Amino acid sequence: MGPGPRGAGRPPRHLLPLLLLLGLARGATGAPSADDICATCHEHATCKQREGKKMCICKYGFVGNGRTHCTDKNECQFGATVVCGNHTSCHNTLGGFYCICLEGYRATNNNETFIPNDGTFCTDIDECEVSGLCRQGGRCVNTYGSFECYCMDGYVPKSGPEPFHPTRDATLCTEIDCGTPPEVPDGYIIGNYTSRLGGQVHYACKEGFFSGPEDAISSCTALGTWEPPKLNCQEIDCGRPPEVPHAVLLGNHSSSLGSVAHYVCQEGFESREGKITSVCTEKGTWRASILTCTEIITEINDVSVFDNTCMRWQVNPGRINNWIVYVVYIKGHRADSMELVHEETFNLTTNSGTPEVCLDLYPGTNYTVSISTAPPGRSVPAIIGFQTAEDELLEDDGIFNITIFNETCLKLNRHSRKVGSEQIYQFKVLGRRWYLNDFYHATSFNLTTWERASIVCLDLYPATEYTVNITQLGSPEPRSEQIRITTAPAAKQIIGNISIFNETCLRWRRMKTADIEEMYLFHIRGLRWYQKEFAQEMIFNITTSSQASEMCLDLRPGTNYSVSVQALSSALPVVISLTTQITEPPLPEVDFFTVRGGPLPPLKLRTAKEENGPISSYQVLVVPLALQSTFSCDSEGTTSFFSNTSDADGYVTAELLAKDVPDDGMEITVGDRLYYGKYYNAPLKTGNDYCIILRITSEWNKVRRCSCAVWVQVKGSSLTLQQMVGAGLVSMAVVIVLTFLSFLAV
Repeated sequence: MGPGPRGAGRPPRHLLPLLLLLGLARGATGAPSADDICATCHEHATCKQREGKKMCICKYGFVGNGRTHCTDKNECQFGATVVCGNHTSCHNTLGGFYCICLEGYRATNNNETFIPNDGTFCTDIDECEVSGLCRQGGRCVNTYGSFECYCMDGYVPKSGPEPFHPTRDATLCTEIDCGTPPEVPDGYIIGNYTSRLGGQVHYACKEGFFSGPEDAISSCTALGTWEPPKLNCQEIDCGRPPEVPHAVLLGNHSSSLGSVAHYVCQEGFESREGKITSVCTEKGTWRASILTCTEIITEINDVSVFDNTCMRWQVNPGRINNWIVYVVYIKGHRADSMELVHEETFNLTTNSGTPEVCLDLYPGTNYTVSISTAPPGRSVPAIIGFQTAEDELLEDDGIFNITIFNETCLKLNRHSRKVGSEQIYQFKVLGRRWYLNDFYHATSFNLTTWERASIVCLDLYPATEYTVNITQLGSPEPRSEQIRITTAPAAKQIIGNISIFNETCLRWRRMKTADIEEMYLFHIRGLRWYQKEFAQEMIFNITTSSQASEMCLDLRPGTNYSVSVQALSSALPVVISLTTQITEPPLPEVDFFTVRGGPLPPLKLRTAKEENGPISSYQVLVVPLALQSTFSCDSEGTTSFFSNTSDADGYVTAELLAKDVPDDGMEITVGDRLYYGKYYNAPLKTGNDYCIILRITSEWNKVRRCSCAVWVQVKGSSLTLQQMVGAGLVSMAVVIVLTFLSFLAV
């Protein structure tokens, strides 16, 4: 406060008339005395002696002659800054003044008012030292004489400007919540996440889709929005399978994930280690086979001659039971000269490991025989030389021998000296197939010839074992010869128009029209790209005489199959690929229980076996208890908590991808306020009745199947155990704060 009005030592007001009369009396008597002068001073003046004289002087804060008038001096007329200093306001009083600091400043003497005659001035007040000015989430910034509020990191202004003043603006700082992350077409979110500032969501492509090296992360930004994910998921298409040297791609094939391409080696090549396949991988590329086709090289060994004109040899063990075409080249010279009298080349097809052939040779002739394999096979030719016996050593009429060439042709060699004589031969042909009980091919005919060497080619079925009995008729003592012929499987395919129907059934036609029985060998292999340890293999055969055949296979769901169908009369199988659709996954294994008004404990999630298809996700659904009986497990209309304006229809509170669930399972607490996938795990509303359902979903090849189980029935829901602990901690904190404030007040 400034000093009060001046005028100390002034007589009381009730004595002023008396003094005035005395003064008049003195004036009447002559010049006033010194005491008389002092008596005439103004009430706001004081009497002072200067240079031996007394005079009236206006007091401090007043101006005038000291006797007739002393008026108040306005010290503030020159401005508050001049009088009081910076950041002040000046207030004039009667005979004085005082200074006040402006808002946002305080006097250095800590008084409300001051007079700057003792060095007091106004200094800036740091309002930010006072807690709570900017409210929760706000950050205080001091300015000269004031302060401003900004939202802290993780918060954004709501309903007002920024910066703001808490008493002037209605701005509030709210915590940043980016909400539900954006969806990626054909992608999904890995694991759980928070939608607060800095939270990150990791994406991956669904099964059957792949992406390049794009960024698969979206972050919650300071703007309260998610960064757009750059993940671009494309459906896996491996395209055409790779070429395998010296191999041919069989049948139809798919280029989707898990498809298997089958190869067969070209003629002259083989794969001894097994079948050559290539699989379409999750990277959109074909996994190359480690097996290759190697050239077939036949080793012809131990060539020997028996019965004068017959030959026998052996092949390397690797060629046993494989059909080989041999080229037999014969060159004969007379014993007494080098003149070439016999040259012949023919083919012999057999699968024997010790082939035999009887040749039609001239007697008494030097022969050189070369044996090699026909292209595309390759071998080192085996050459042998020998001399046939003279004709005199052979018996007379009725003697003949038989040789086989070109697989189904016979050459009859007569040894009779009666050149040009007529001979009649009776042929009886009987064919059986070892793999068919009721298959018979029987025919008979006579052959009349005058030739010394006759050729007969028989119309035989492939893959059949024939016995040919030849009897020479008309001789006094008929002579019979028997020879066995095993025909090779047909080189051409006899199965045509093979197709799939009803997902697991095959239909095909047989090329030939003959109404005979045929055995079909089935070799089925099943693989699952999502279950590496799974492998199914079946080998069986069926016999039918129908030209249009059908067969339904017993196959497992959610599996890629390669089906090889081979008519045993043909050398080549038909390979077809098919994929079975998935079915419902196993029912969830849950420990059902009921909660009545108490906290909800953590729920134990157990992994399901991938028996009927790949498990893609586990979902926890919160459904009103009244809707439990009408809930459809396959329903896709169930929404998230935030997209559902009312929880009357239920909502998905958590979604976990199968790949993120440990093999030994995990625990889930309903209402922990975290995001699982794109779903917010919201607390249950107190007092409501709920049914908590666990849903297992299997998705593959654009098919979705689900199975559900009721996990918990909640009647009169309350806070979860986690929420109760949190509420207890908050209550304790409030009690501690109140106690501390009470202590300070005392």
